[in-house]
Amino acid sequence: MKSKITAFAIFMVLILGWQYLGAWGFFAHKRINRIAVFTLPKPLFNFYKSHIDYVTDHAVDADKRRYATKDEAPRHYIDIDHYGEDPFTNMPRNWDSAVAKFSEDTLLAYGIVPWHINKVYYRLVSAFKEKNIDQILRYSSDLGHYIGDAHVPLHTTENYNGQLSGQKGIHGFWESRLPELFADDYDYLLPKAKFIEKPLATAWDMVEASHAALDSVLLFEKKLSESFSEDKKYAYEERGQAMVRTYSLEFSTAYHNKLNGMVERRMRAAMAMVANYWFTAWVEAGQPDLVPLQNAELTPEALKAIENENSLWKIGKWKGRPETEVPDSTQQ
Repeated sequence: MKSKITAFAIFMVLILGWQYLGAWGFFAHKRINRIAVFTLPKPLFNFYKSHIDYVTDHAVDADKRRYATKDEAPRHYIDIDHYGEDPFTNMPRNWDSAVAKFSEDTLLAYGIVPWHINKVYYRLVSAFKEKNIDQILRYSSDLGHYIGDAHVPLHTTENYNGQLSGQKGIHGFWESRLPELFADDYDYLLPKAKFIEKPLATAWDMVEASHAALDSVLLFEKKLSESFSEDKKYAYEERGQAMVRTYSLEFSTAYHNKLNGMVERRMRAAMAMVANYWFTAWVEAGQPDLVPLQNAELTPEALKAIENENSLWKIGKWKGRPETEVPDSTQQ
């Protein structure tokens, strides 16, 4: 019995890794990409398992680029409620048709995540065809990130941080704070990856499912806040060498329970879909033999590009709308 427990513990460490990064947030994005690897069929699993640290660590590169260029931000969301009372009927799925109806400037202003998922997916297909290790790993990591974002209800609304409903800070609360506190108890046994017939339509399905959960995300937090005083709702915690104001464990637990598994369901759905897209891209590329790439290293050019992106991230400022701050006591 003891050996079985030990084996299971080793397995979970292998899947989850040791890293814990706050700011989903960095934590959830890394976990989504990492666990997606373990749902892949064997030929593809062997390749991704060899590069699991890369697709885990670089699951957050797309967010880092939001510190470097303003063009990155709209790739992470779509404020679908901007487009009327029946937005999923009003919005054409085809990019050119959507541009013709609403203009490219409007689409970029309110987010393009389903179309960008489709674009990165086809970039991954090309990378597989060319057996380009740099691009396979880059686009796999990025695709996982954008798919993860499409599974967050608050990435589908103009009220993305509760700023329109007196709930400022809810974005980071839902997608970062809750996974950081509770994700270790989630169920990560998922079905094997399956082929996606229509990648663009599937990306839109993700957005629609996320948006359907939005009312509960906002309503449950607002109702719960009515029964918590400010000193019970918020707390101060040490992060690094600083004390930061965040949602208290008591309030977070109550909200997480009220959501009744929603965060876990959206994370699990994201994990499964990331694997589905990786698998589909490989199949559409002709199922190339990836054995020669299992131990391949990144080219010096790719390493240099990563170094440059990290440098810009460290010195840059977040470009785009704020999503994670918790209001201070003067804003209540």
